[in-house]
Amino acid sequence: MSISAEDKTRVIAEYATKPGDTGSPEVQVAVLSTRIAALTEHFKTHKKDNHSRRGLLKLVAQRRKLLDYVKSRDAARYQDLIARLGLRR
Repeated sequence: MSISAEDKTRVIAEYATKPGDTGSPEVQVAVLSTRIAALTEHFKTHKKDNHSRRGLLKLVAQRRKLLDYVKSRDAARYQDLIARLGLRR
């Protein structure tokens, strides 16, 4: 499941590090998290949709790689991003 264009622009504006920023790791992780949340909701009603489940696993792996990258570059930035997205408890 994809997210709407309005949702994507809202997320990009919220997590952008500077005006016009669409490629920073923070923005990429935020967009992936939004897509993952939408797919998770989809699976609550479509339990046997295994083709989309594979896509979900790919998105989760991609988000994990980006988070590992941010963590290796700047631990404070990583902690801030995790807190803003609410990924860890």
